[in-house]
Amino acid sequence: MLMSGEQYIESMKKYDPRIFLGGKQVKLLENPTTMTVVKANATVYDLALKPEYEAVMTVQSPFTGEKVSRNLHIAMSNADLEKRAEMALLTSQVLGTCNYRCVGADILNALAGITWEMDRDLGTGYHKRFIEHLKYLQQNDLACSGAVTDPKGDRSKRPAQQEDPDVYVHVKEKRADGIVVRGAKVSQSGAIGAHETIVIPTMGMKAGEEDFAVAFAVPNGAEGITYICQYTPFTAERELNDPRYLGNPQYGQRETCIMVFDDVFVPWERVFMCGETRYCGKLIARFAKTHRMNCGGACKVGFADIIIGATQLMAEYSGVQKAPHIVDKITDMIRISETARACSIAAALKGREEPEGSGFYQPDDVFGNAAKLTVAEGFWDIMKWAGDIGGGMAVTMPSEKELENPETGDYVRKFMKASAPAELRLRMAKVIQNWCAGLHGAGTWHGAGSPMAQKMALYNLANLEEKKALAKKIAGLPE
Repeated sequence: MLMSGEQYIESMKKYDPRIFLGGKQVKLLENPTTMTVVKANATVYDLALKPEYEAVMTVQSPFTGEKVSRNLHIAMSNADLEKRAEMALLTSQVLGTCNYRCVGADILNALAGITWEMDRDLGTGYHKRFIEHLKYLQQNDLACSGAVTDPKGDRSKRPAQQEDPDVYVHVKEKRADGIVVRGAKVSQSGAIGAHETIVIPTMGMKAGEEDFAVAFAVPNGAEGITYICQYTPFTAERELNDPRYLGNPQYGQRETCIMVFDDVFVPWERVFMCGETRYCGKLIARFAKTHRMNCGGACKVGFADIIIGATQLMAEYSGVQKAPHIVDKITDMIRISETARACSIAAALKGREEPEGSGFYQPDDVFGNAAKLTVAEGFWDIMKWAGDIGGGMAVTMPSEKELENPETGDYVRKFMKASAPAELRLRMAKVIQNWCAGLHGAGTWHGAGSPMAQKMALYNLANLEEKKALAKKIAGLPE
């Protein structure tokens, strides 16, 4: 059964996650910053109930036979991959921040294939466990976050060589009824507002690193889990000021946390990998190719649509929208965004069944990496042109509260007016500030892996021997 946003918020009342923000413990449903995650999730739930978005946000599950959220669906065709990318685009356009169920959705897709493969090769029972847990998630329409990135400690050392093994999530103890895990995951987007978090290894593992080759699901606020949230100038501004005056009043910035696992017990039915080191690399690679298609060529394109719209409005509000250099810069923003989107669509349409015989589909790796690399490099340019056209007022403007101040209101209306009233210019400048002076540059650069990871993947995936043969043929050289 699909939940509404209101039902989702009601469901979160039975969870009591241990959350720290700005040096103090806070309640998920009472703090204005943590509530931005809850509101974003609630909106995603409501989108699934709108008839105009039904085909994008929902799908019939082959496992339950019921309509389920696409956030909990395993891609079974190229059409599924394309709809998944459309969902990433839509939710970014609506929220202006993360669909906090995005990483969890892509991890579920990676786990479906890898558990099937382990069962085929090793005779394990992981896939059956996984499908049963997936059906539980689908039947209850639960929000899942995904946990991938470990602290990693000394990067010159492998996981088993670390002075403190807790810098990688690992199995501390195996019991008859389950496992006990320790460690942490960092940069966890929206984990505080999820019903469940799906955890996978951060990298490929080698022989001797079996304790670190672990994948599992944990409910929000399970005993031993602590969430230590990010704290930024935007957090302080939300706490001190009326959120109406922020660049994204309702949904805020992408909210992340350090998710600490301090002897957390996980029953075996929630464990989907435990010691199978040679499958870790495949698992993270499959997650990466899916997430790069969605994060790079769809999610950030949705953000770019907002930025481009705000930039065009600021040009119109200032009366410079017809200037050739303004048109040229906005056109460049559109070019960058649509190139990334085209790569995402190509990744979906060129996707294929992986592993063969499983029935599960993965996007094309080359186009997925190209989508993420294009947007990582290009997002800085998009923000640069937004800041250029928006003008210095995006960082120098007075507070919108001055409009309500009898001592200053008339001055602000007089001197901030251009081709549009001061009220409109200040509001849209705040939207641009949210991006150009916010957290999204570095977030876009590193999300789904740093650009160097995409470059390495593209180089390794390119068929250079074929390209060399083409060049030799043209040059008249023998093979």
